[in-house]
Amino acid sequence: MELGLIGLGKMGGNMRERIRRAGHTVIGYDRNPDLADVASLQELVTKLQAPRVVWVMVPAGVPTQETVEELSELLSPGDIVVDGGNSRWTDDEKHAELLAAKGIGFVDCGVSGGVWGLQNGYALMYGGEAESIAKVQPIFDALKPEGEFGAVHAGKAGAGHFAKMVHNGIEYAMMQAYAEGWELLEAVDSVTDVREIFRSWKEGTVIRSWLLDLAVDALDKDEHLGKLKGYAADSGEGRWTVEAAIDHAVPLPAITASLFARFASRQDDSPQMKMIAALRNEFGGHAVESK
Repeated sequence: MELGLIGLGKMGGNMRERIRRAGHTVIGYDRNPDLADVASLQELVTKLQAPRVVWVMVPAGVPTQETVEELSELLSPGDIVVDGGNSRWTDDEKHAELLAAKGIGFVDCGVSGGVWGLQNGYALMYGGEAESIAKVQPIFDALKPEGEFGAVHAGKAGAGHFAKMVHNGIEYAMMQAYAEGWELLEAVDSVTDVREIFRSWKEGTVIRSWLLDLAVDALDKDEHLGKLKGYAADSGEGRWTVEAAIDHAVPLPAITASLFARFASRQDDSPQMKMIAALRNEFGGHAVESK
């Protein structure tokens, strides 16, 4: 089938290649002309045969909003827009409503796989009407990993990105657990080879995972991670996961703590720790360090 793909960065560019390898036609647009097959969204739409499927792979928020709004003016009834970025699920509901008013279908698709997706396939979580899903299914089949698993119709519009958001929240907590265990092992004098301990866990243990494999790969490159600064950004989906938990009164202590740990990583001199040090000095006479 034919697909229009908007956004050809690290993820989008590899997705275009994987879809083409499966035998489909992909016409790509990107603001960077060196990456694009066409010069504009208008040209992309005119080169696709109706009914069209256009996949949006741009940053969440304003870029996605503007792209969907422009497509709503360019596409025709019966066409479908797929948002494969990391949009907030509440935006999906608005986009589905906007496009439905013009007879255009909408599918939201959470995509996981990162830079390894071209080789291994992408895990896909999609939401929307069954009729729209069916029209995009050949593309989903091309992108997903080989085998029985790796793709799911999660529910109504917004469900795909909600599922991907929760996936990323779990990812935050898993990475935090590995990181805390690694730091504790590094801190103990009697432990002489932390890297090999992590490597030994790759087989036969209940905590083996692809994230553990990647941790070992990182330690092979830099055994004590001495080349890295202890700073971790967050994509936004961890925050949305915690916000959704509050809205639905669902306790998420591990995921929430992992998000806050990332915030703490950005403080060279923690204001909170200043207050804790001051209080310990006041009530117990404990030593404090001055600048």
